[in-house]
Amino acid sequence: MYFRRLVAIALALAITLPAAEPPAVERARARLATLRQLFAAGAVSARQVEQAEAAVAQALDDQKIDEAVYGELVLEELTEEQAAAMTAAARRRLAREQARLAEAAKLVSAGVAPRSSLLPYEDSIDRARRTLSSAEERARTVNELIARIHVEQAAEGETEAGPLQGPLQGPMPVVTRFAGGMKFTFASDFKKILLAYEKQFDRKLPVSAKGQTALHRTLGFDHRDRVDIALNPDDPEGRWLTAYLEKAMIPFFAFRSSIRGQATAPHIHIGPPSLRLPSFD
Repeated sequence: MYFRRLVAIALALAITLPAAEPPAVERARARLATLRQLFAAGAVSARQVEQAEAAVAQALDDQKIDEAVYGELVLEELTEEQAAAMTAAARRRLAREQARLAEAAKLVSAGVAPRSSLLPYEDSIDRARRTLSSAEERARTVNELIARIHVEQAAEGETEAGPLQGPLQGPMPVVTRFAGGMKFTFASDFKKILLAYEKQFDRKLPVSAKGQTALHRTLGFDHRDRVDIALNPDDPEGRWLTAYLEKAMIPFFAFRSSIRGQATAPHIHIGPPSLRLPSFD
C-alpha cells in the first residue's frame, strides 16, 4: 500500500513538474528577466527588452527545429502538433534571417558597410530555407501517415477476409486485402522480409511506419506488430512483396490510390488491421 502511494506521488510529480529546458532557452530567459528588472529601474531601454524577448522566442523555435528536424526525434515519434509547430518555427526562422538581411542591406545602401558584409546573412537565409524544406517534407510525411491510418481503418470496415480487389464504398482507394494464415511478428517474420527484399533488389525496404507510432497512439489505434511499406502494389517491387507475403501466408492490405485528394501515396500495410486502443475514460 505504501509502495503504491509512492508510485502515485511520483507519477503526479512527473505530470505536474515542467520538463527541463535546453541551456540556450534558459540563458535567454535569464537574460530577459535581468533586463526587465533593469528596465524597471530605468537602466536599459525598452528596445533592449524587446530584443531579449525576441531572443527567447528564437531559442524556443530553435529547440523545436533541432528536436524535430535535426535531433533524435524519429519520424515514428513525431505527432501532428509537433510537425505543425516545427514547420511554423522554421518559417519564423527564415523570416527573422530575411529581416536581418534587410537591415544589413540598409547599411550597404547608405555606404556604411561593404557589399561583402551581406554574405553571412545570405548564407544564414540559405540554411534557413533548407531547414524549412526539411521541416515541410517531414510534415508532409506525417500528414500522409495520418491519412493512411484513416484509410486503413475504413478498409477494415468495408472489406471481407481473403484476396479481394475493387473500390471500397464511396471515394475510397482501390484495396486488396489478404487475410493470410499466420500471425505476423517483428521478431522473425519482418526480419525475413527485410533480408529477402534487400537480396532481391539490392536496397533497403522503404518502411514508412514500423510498429506503434506517436500518431497511431494520438489517433487511438494499435499499430504494434504492423508495418507500412511505401511501395505501390502495382509496381514491380510491390508485386514482388505482395507475392512474397501471400506465399508466406502473412496478412496485408495493399492500397493503390489516394483518398479525397489527399497526398496519401499507394502503400502496403503488413500485418492485421490496426485495432482501436481501449479507452480508459
